Amino acid sequence: MVNSKMYELGTHKSTIRTIFEFGRKRAAEMGEDSVFDFSLGNPNVPTPDFIRDTAIDILKNGVPSEVHGYTVAPGKPEAREAVARSINKRFGINYSGKNIFFTAGAAAAITISFKALCEEGDEFITFAPFFPEYRCFVESVGGKLVVVPARPVDWQIDFEAFESLLTPHTKAVIVNSPNNPSGAIYSEETITRLAKILSAKEKEYGHPIFIISDEPYRELDYNGFTVPYIPKYYHNTLVCYSYSKSFSLAGERIGYIVVPDEVADFGEVFGAIAGAARVLTHVNAPSLWQLVISRTAERPSDISTYVKNGKLLYDGLKAAGFTCVQPQGAFYLFPKALEEDDYAFCERAKKYGLLLVPGTDFGCPGYFRAAYCIKTETIERSLPLFQQLAEEYR
Repeated sequence: MVNSKMYELGTHKSTIRTIFEFGRKRAAEMGEDSVFDFSLGNPNVPTPDFIRDTAIDILKNGVPSEVHGYTVAPGKPEAREAVARSINKRFGINYSGKNIFFTAGAAAAITISFKALCEEGDEFITFAPFFPEYRCFVESVGGKLVVVPARPVDWQIDFEAFESLLTPHTKAVIVNSPNNPSGAIYSEETITRLAKILSAKEKEYGHPIFIISDEPYRELDYNGFTVPYIPKYYHNTLVCYSYSKSFSLAGERIGYIVVPDEVADFGEVFGAIAGAARVLTHVNAPSLWQLVISRTAERPSDISTYVKNGKLLYDGLKAAGFTCVQPQGAFYLFPKALEEDDYAFCERAKKYGLLLVPGTDFGCPGYFRAAYCIKTETIERSLPLFQQLAEEYR
């Protein structure tokens, strides 16, 4: 009677959402102070005042049909030009509005890109640990997700494993840097080597291999680390961006796809993106937020809270005996669990009100994710509980 795959996806929530809902229920029963919810990557830093003020001004003084009406499919021309100028200024690129396609956040940008590129038999490669939704996104368009095993020592790419998984069926490689869940940033050396390998394989296989760069955390880099802008290293790159994290606009669903001029068959690729957006019913991204972005695209993000929270949680867990690579960006910590069964470990953590996500969901059994985009005071109060949890294993 209904599509069984869709029923399964709709009735079996993701582990992250299940844990988050458990936390809301526990908080209602026992009080907010009893819950230390590290499950969901929902930004807690307030949306910048300049975003709020810009939105209010547009709502008060804008032409209603422009603020609330449909736009052309790729987005308002002035907003696309503003984004292009911002990228050019930061990365020394030469884009214009024709290279930008507005979307309802990064998830829409990614799924549109998958749909635009995927043909029968195509494979999309990603690197563990990876955002779990990649699998259902890729499979929903008829592709196959191929996962490269993790390199836990630093969460960079295991190139030997990667090269062994490349085949003539490889259509694209998904790169997420800064990474969810590890907080790692792929270094310039890593990106350069990746580009060199893919360029050689394109020649060998006789067809383009795309990089799909999933960049909702691009502005969140710390401690002197910077995020390489991949189109500068590899021409066949589609950039999928979101303002959900940089401007704390997760609920407003505003992002974009960049299609560089250098992409093989630019017109064909951009047309396929427009077609995929049409099929997936993305008529246009929210008009109000396109207008807001057209005025604010070049404004900086405030990441000071995430820097502080990341150091606090990392130092606290290290002191409690956890093994963890220090994050370089995003707002996640990805420590090793204190037992082999990461699900059992996260279940035991619930006794202390600590809500953590098992690493198995990210392709890395034996680890767990803690999102530190929460109140600093909550992290401070959680550290003695992590210490108590660790004592159980000694």
